[in-house]
Amino acid sequence: MAAGTANPQALKLEGATADDIPALVEIWFAAFHTDPTLARLWPDTRGVRKWWEDANRDDMLNKPVFHRYIKIVDTESADLQCEPRIAAWAKWDLSMPEERGRRYPPWHEDMPAGECDVFFGREETERRRVMGGLKHFYLDTLVTHPDYQRRGAGLMLLQWGCDLAGEHGVGAYVDASKAGARLYEKCGFVNESGSDAGDVASMARRP
Repeated sequence: MAAGTANPQALKLEGATADDIPALVEIWFAAFHTDPTLARLWPDTRGVRKWWEDANRDDMLNKPVFHRYIKIVDTESADLQCEPRIAAWAKWDLSMPEERGRRYPPWHEDMPAGECDVFFGREETERRRVMGGLKHFYLDTLVTHPDYQRRGAGLMLLQWGCDLAGEHGVGAYVDASKAGARLYEKCGFVNESGSDAGDVASMARRP
């Protein structure tokens, strides 16, 4: 069955592993290469791809208490020669900013360091403004391969984290695109962006 007609019942949520990291990075660039802001901050070069792989591998292997990587696989895409295709993935950060420390490693030389500092510094400031000291889980990354968009994969990844937050009695937060805000609203997130938020929506789900 082609990905474009994927059976929603064939999509299965699993934990991602270090072996998946090259595929996760490939999906990220496939999904976001048309976004002018992200394409400028993360240009699609060999060096930046390796930087992405190293950053995710370090978080996955060395900070498993904080970072949870999950994926959606298309079970109908598997055959005797290959593993099921990864349709989407997410990274949930269960730490508070002061516990986590720096979100990313030092920027790669192919990336505009000054612009990255400003962009992600604003995201950190917004998160603190909206959530303050309230314990919450942070949806650091959610990305769906273009072949699987609008088929429920993103919602499965989002609901997994919301359910986990509910079990722990804590809130959740995400820096969403304005275009993607409706997805988060389905799971109870509210847009609490400031007047100067730009294209990023500061969305909170209160416990």
